[in-house]
Amino acid sequence: MLSPRQERILYNVVDGYLRTGQPVASRSIAADPDLDCGPSTVRNELALLEEYGLLAHPHVSAGRVPTDAGQRYVVDRLLSAEHRLPACPRPPGCGRAGPIEGAPPRRLELSLMRRELDEAMRTTTETLSQMTNLLAVVSAPSINGASIRHVEVLALQPQVVLVVIITSAGSVSKTFATFERAVDPGLVAWAGEYLNERLVGLGLGARMLQQRLFDPSLSPTELAFLERFAPAFSGLTCDGEDALFVEGTARLFQTAQIEDTTRMNELIDLLERRVALLRVLRAALSEPGVYVRIGHENELPAMHSLALVATGYGMARRKLGTVSLIGPVRMDYAGAIATVREAAQQLSRFVEDAYAEN
Repeated sequence: MLSPRQERILYNVVDGYLRTGQPVASRSIAADPDLDCGPSTVRNELALLEEYGLLAHPHVSAGRVPTDAGQRYVVDRLLSAEHRLPACPRPPGCGRAGPIEGAPPRRLELSLMRRELDEAMRTTTETLSQMTNLLAVVSAPSINGASIRHVEVLALQPQVVLVVIITSAGSVSKTFATFERAVDPGLVAWAGEYLNERLVGLGLGARMLQQRLFDPSLSPTELAFLERFAPAFSGLTCDGEDALFVEGTARLFQTAQIEDTTRMNELIDLLERRVALLRVLRAALSEPGVYVRIGHENELPAMHSLALVATGYGMARRKLGTVSLIGPVRMDYAGAIATVREAAQQLSRFVEDAYAEN
């Protein structure tokens, strides 16, 4: 158990790292007016926290960063309703509340949802992702009639292009193509816009999907480029497993929250492996509260660089699925925990009302 001073120093490091993504120097921690000690004592406490495995020291001259265990310590206190986190100091001119303290989360506006459960799941997922800028996933009983939701075309290397297809049921598939010459970036950007305009909303396996893929008015170069990825669209199917509503994959790509190609591929692989991801989310159903896994606490190697915040929703005596957020380890845990809690509560009320009407 940490002393109050050590706990506050740890919160300072976590808060500073979440806000900046950089190691936190001892001098910035010593500037906290509520710490009753000098810089030398702060350095000693930082060394102890490092020995406890809660902090890491990337370089000799650098500051400290929190380890997964350090983030876990803070998250455990966030999950405790009785424990109030101390406010960490903000740099001058910074009006935004930091990740630990957090501003009161915006309330979810789900009252205008259509009275169908699949639309409720979809709207919840969209709202969560928009509010947090994280990848939102809601698991639900299997639905039929899945359609293409979004297509992302990415140039991984000058001669390597990746096409990612996201469906309304949450499945994700990827197809790579290697070209003899460097691909024109303008062609890649055009393909993304064209495929989304032509294919979004079409059902998986629809006869007209292949017809819509190719427009006779396209140039030979454009047609040849699309032909390399045609098998990816013809092979799409909707299985009978529990549905996964996913929102925010494209946003993660576009806002560069995925820092490198390896991490991006890990995330795509995870979304492709629906069975594995569903198993991870089902583990949250056995938790009485919010389920949080940070970095290497996740069982799947693909999630070792990610964090998961999830909780169950459903009837009073039976949980039907989970509401979850997936993102980088350096995420706003206070906001994520509060958001999934409220989303699950509202979704549970919606489900209970829908069952009562039937």
